[in-house]
Amino acid sequence: LINLMIVPGLAFLVLAGLWLRHRRTAPLLARCHLAQTFFASLWAGALLVVANAAIIALGGYDSPHTWVVVILYFTTCHTTLICFGAMGLARALAGRPFVFPLIGRPCDG
Repeated sequence: LINLMIVPGLAFLVLAGLWLRHRRTAPLLARCHLAQTFFASLWAGALLVVANAAIIALGGYDSPHTWVVVILYFTTCHTTLICFGAMGLARALAGRPFVFPLIGRPCDG
């Protein structure tokens, strides 16, 4: 959640480091949550690039269309990822697996 809300660049680097270091050695449940979070963060970054490309395609950052794209992005993509991230965190704290809908891959079992 820090990756999506507070310090996204730094938090993603920490998350990527954790994933690279522990993707094979962590317990199964931790590997599952780490993989889900890492790949969801990659999707979030891709969606941010798509939103910026849409802004540029619709006339740049000085265009009135900019706010339409920004509001649509934040009310759909960003908010959805934050809600699923909170659900994943709650499941992790409860010791249960979580797979992101649509973008998540089932965990090894």
